[in-house]
Amino acid sequence: MPADLPAFEHAARLVLMYGLVPLWLLAGVGDWLCHRATQIERNAGVTESLLHMLMLAEVGLPLLLVLFLEVNALLIAVVLAALVIHEITAWWDVHYASRRRHIAPVEQHMHSLLEVLPLAAASYVVVLHWDQFLALFGRGTEPARMALALKAEPLPPAYLAGLLVAVVLLAGLPYLEELWRCVRWRRRERDALLAQATRAMRGGS
Repeated sequence: MPADLPAFEHAARLVLMYGLVPLWLLAGVGDWLCHRATQIERNAGVTESLLHMLMLAEVGLPLLLVLFLEVNALLIAVVLAALVIHEITAWWDVHYASRRRHIAPVEQHMHSLLEVLPLAAASYVVVLHWDQFLALFGRGTEPARMALALKAEPLPPAYLAGLLVAVVLLAGLPYLEELWRCVRWRRRERDALLAQATRAMRGGS
């Protein structure tokens, strides 16, 4: 084993914690701003906004698991499965939205980041727990551990608190606001159609 391996692992964890995860949050904010600029509530609406919430859950749940639980074969399998599901949902989202609103180049770049950054983060998790990844396939020097357990060495409390606050402020609240905006617009449209139909019925009687 190389003598500088602990230094590499430390550097990889720093990149993951203070590089990839914050970039993912910022890309999410950028994407939300793009949706707002195209007035998503007036075109792709509630359906696309629900897809955004679904994708947020698909990456948010694995993130929480990795933050608080020991990373083992089971957790790696969950992360990789969620990554595949997220990519499928991302394709569904773009396929749906592109037929209903303009997706500008800057939004396409946000989408690229939101697809690549979870993949990069998952790759870092795999590399940092390589033996457990290999154990999924019956290889490596360790047996596959398939139990959920809290981390023996938790991440720094200040980091966890700061990250959870950032997730709420930069991911949770913006996309909840987007969904509420879409639902409110759909209600207005429905009420306007009902009022128009009522006037038409009264005029014809």
